[in-house]
Amino acid sequence: MVDSEPNDRFTRFVDELDVPVFLVGFLTALVAVVGFALAPDTAANAMNSVNSALWQNVGWMYILAMFFVVVFALFLVFGPWGTIKLGKPDEEPQYSFLSYFAMLYSAGIAAGIVFWGPAEAIFHYDTVPPFVGAESQTAGAAVGAVQYTFFHWGISAWAAYAIMSLPIAFYAYRHDAPMRISTVLAPFLGVDNLDNGWAKLVDILAVFATLGGIATTLGFVGSQFLTGIEYTTGISVGDAGTVLTITGLTIAFTLSVTLGIKKGIRRVSQFNLGLFMIVMLLAFVLGPSVYIMTVTTEAIGQYINQFVAMSFFMNTGNGASWVGSWTIFYWAWWFSWTPFVGLFIARISRGRTIRQVVSTGVLASTAITIPWFGIMGGAAIKLQSTNAANILGAISEYGVAGSGYPLFEALPLGGVLNLLFLLLITTFFVTSADSSTLALGMLTTGGKLNPSTINRVIWGALVGSLASLLMVVGGVDALQASAIITGGPFAIITILAVLAISYPCREICPLFFDTDQSDTVSRSSATLDASEEMSAEGTDDD
Repeated sequence: MVDSEPNDRFTRFVDELDVPVFLVGFLTALVAVVGFALAPDTAANAMNSVNSALWQNVGWMYILAMFFVVVFALFLVFGPWGTIKLGKPDEEPQYSFLSYFAMLYSAGIAAGIVFWGPAEAIFHYDTVPPFVGAESQTAGAAVGAVQYTFFHWGISAWAAYAIMSLPIAFYAYRHDAPMRISTVLAPFLGVDNLDNGWAKLVDILAVFATLGGIATTLGFVGSQFLTGIEYTTGISVGDAGTVLTITGLTIAFTLSVTLGIKKGIRRVSQFNLGLFMIVMLLAFVLGPSVYIMTVTTEAIGQYINQFVAMSFFMNTGNGASWVGSWTIFYWAWWFSWTPFVGLFIARISRGRTIRQVVSTGVLASTAITIPWFGIMGGAAIKLQSTNAANILGAISEYGVAGSGYPLFEALPLGGVLNLLFLLLITTFFVTSADSSTLALGMLTTGGKLNPSTINRVIWGALVGSLASLLMVVGGVDALQASAIITGGPFAIITILAVLAISYPCREICPLFFDTDQSDTVSRSSATLDASEEMSAEGTDDD
């Protein structure tokens, strides 16, 4: 029996594959890895050329798509469709709110928060965004710098994830559709026709986007981890050390994934969220707390007051170069994450209402993210402006990845804080990578909720290899280009997701509030649920 176990595992791996999606995705990743390994300069130049063409010519698409998604997400939170349940009426959520929020937040915000948290505000403080229009390293620049971190990492960052998850969860749990990205086409093709060419194309694009998005994130945080080693020990690991380190971290997240959601991802996510809160609170208490509160309060007001204008700002007079390097990069990065974060949120959202998913995924997550960027950004600016820490000097020497270490070092218990920061980098790396590897497994097996270990290990190895090679070849620029290129198609598919969830919602709930709305909703929901229960009779949803 023992000898047959490897054969059984391989048989399961082969039997569950969605062969076209797996092969195209696998070969795409393999070609990218081989290309960057054998011809790094040529591959990097080609990628940068495509990247420049995209943000210069279709940057407006990313801008408009994201604003539309944000408006729709807010409508779902406050509108009548929020009461619709992703599952049958009597189903309860699979996970407690704490576990649910920890998994959702750790997967969605990802390791990028620890990379850009200490870095972005101080960068904007020195090189002021054109929209802010203040002098470098002034009080106006400080508020505008923190304001822009809220804009890039606030509700806009979260809205696309939540919207992508909703039609997948709705059709999977109410109509037994497969748990895959192509399920967003269900209202257009029909649940029984999700194996045609259009559906396969969407799933292949999802694999492509996920590879680019996660490689970008893991590359960022991997470089930050290695910079931390160099900053604290003076030892530079070099290119070979970079590959070995990322490989080691890849093994860590692969082990987490193979334990499954309940044993692996949930436990690591809960630990990760707890550590995140500890580091944030210590930085606030030990840092320049009064200044942090002052600049954060003003920046929140400016963020709310100027949100619409910032959302449409294209920096036209300067050829959109600043917006291309920052806002369009971020929007593309978030869109490239929508396949696997949306799929992961759908996977853990059974039994929750649309309002619960969007409120948790957009509002609650933003409410945790803004304090982090306010504390990190405010502390960095104050320490730099008073010469208590030379954070800009560290960025000049080590790159953006070096911003966090002099910040924490300048605070009381700096050595302890830096160790906790390194640990936080590692756990965010793991939670981001394990959720994406699970999603890649689901995408390439036709929507299996628990893909085989072999499948997950393959994707883990490919993602880790691609991230390390991008780091070695092109650094931050290559990682940003990867996100913009792979995120483009999913800006369009996210809009399709809006239409996909709108189609059933308008049948269940009235579009506008009126005095008889609650009765109408109840009658419509009861009719639909009764018909669904009849059609699903005798099936096992678990």
